[in-house]
Amino acid sequence: MEEIIWRFISNKDMKKSVNQKLIDECRRQEESCLYTSTTLYIWLREARIWRSVFIIVPIVFGAIASWSILKNFETPWTIWVTATLGLIAGLLPAIRDAIGLDVHVDEIARHAAQFKNLQDCFRLAANVGIDKEPDDFEIQVKDLLERLDDTRKASVTPPERCFKKAKAKIKSGDYDFSVDEK
Repeated sequence: MEEIIWRFISNKDMKKSVNQKLIDECRRQEESCLYTSTTLYIWLREARIWRSVFIIVPIVFGAIASWSILKNFETPWTIWVTATLGLIAGLLPAIRDAIGLDVHVDEIARHAAQFKNLQDCFRLAANVGIDKEPDDFEIQVKDLLERLDDTRKASVTPPERCFKKAKAKIKSGDYDFSVDEK
């Protein structure tokens, strides 16, 4: 009888030990996805601002350059200003297309959402993993890690300044939930 109890305890302990290691890995990946998604969302915000600049500035510069009142003041200064503004207004749309800013914004948005989704999946897996059978839990974690690997294959690399902003935002508590404080 004592041997049966010992086997039950050791299997239960072994199950908890295996699951705890998987839970720890889920927590690490959850944190990694938090930093990555936050970095990408900050970069996305910047990319959207730049996209707006590349759309609005040519319109404004083109309007100023073609403003007929400037032709009444034909001085070397006004000629240079209108020519420069007209040139910039003509170049910016071509530059925007050449760097693929619209595609870039869509790609950043897609990857930010994928990492945020994976963050939630890893958090949920960690929260319920202790009660799962080790084999089932291991399969779930492997599936999540494969999804994470597929998401990382795109190699979207945000600027370092975005990571620093994300780190500061996370450390400030912006992503702490009041439900976790209870």
